[in-house]
Amino acid sequence: MQLIPIPPQAPANSGIATLAGTRLAYWDTGGSGETIVLLHPATGSADSWVHQQPVFAKAGYRLIAYSRRGYGGSDAVPKNYPGTAAGDLDALLDFLAVKKFHLVGSAAGGGLAVDYALSHSQRLLSLVVACAIGGVEDEDYAARIASLRPKGFEDMPASFRELSPSYRVSNPEGADAWAALERTAVTGNRHGQKPLNQVTWARLATLRLPTLIIGGDADLYMPPPMLRTFAAHIPGAELVIVPEAGHSLYWEQPDIFNRAVLDFLGKRRA
Repeated sequence: MQLIPIPPQAPANSGIATLAGTRLAYWDTGGSGETIVLLHPATGSADSWVHQQPVFAKAGYRLIAYSRRGYGGSDAVPKNYPGTAAGDLDALLDFLAVKKFHLVGSAAGGGLAVDYALSHSQRLLSLVVACAIGGVEDEDYAARIASLRPKGFEDMPASFRELSPSYRVSNPEGADAWAALERTAVTGNRHGQKPLNQVTWARLATLRLPTLIIGGDADLYMPPPMLRTFAAHIPGAELVIVPEAGHSLYWEQPDIFNRAVLDFLGKRRA
């Protein structure tokens, strides 16, 4: 596996969006191109997308990423009035005057992307869900997902759970950089927000958005059979499975991830 250095970043404005009930840290490359919004995993923040930001900006897109409540410079989740992550996302896009956009979410960010799409599909140009369990509550699916994570799994180091063995062996410097970002990602209470929707197979079948499901074949959370099951329940969804990639595909194999996403978006570009 080739060592991929972090590339120079495109110019972007960073700020704090003051919304109803919270403040969220974000960055925005600006420009007149179609907008892509990036939703980070539970082990990340707005700073996670260093391999995507310059590539997508060079392709002509406006890039926006932000830290959800409890992450990377954003306010914590208050226990009494937690709000919803989908509501925060909608408010942020109003704050930034973005009407329609492509939504790309990885892992927990992919679950948020699905929840948002079920309530606000009219704002979306397309949906990309990467390495995400997706929040589906149907018993058969939930049981299969739970069977993949034995007792004590969540207590193991995040780098073991989310980076593939191939990546950790072949790119220890990259694994260390990922771990450094993971250690600084959570800056406050991040728990307590609930989804807007009960996500079920029946609800996913109502989506009428161009959708890409992408993941790695070494993902301990979402291996290929689960990716195929998830994609099969979204009408017309495209599926890409990347060899030797784990739960943090966007970081481990960014060239493949970026090319797959840009190819998918390019088919729908106005």
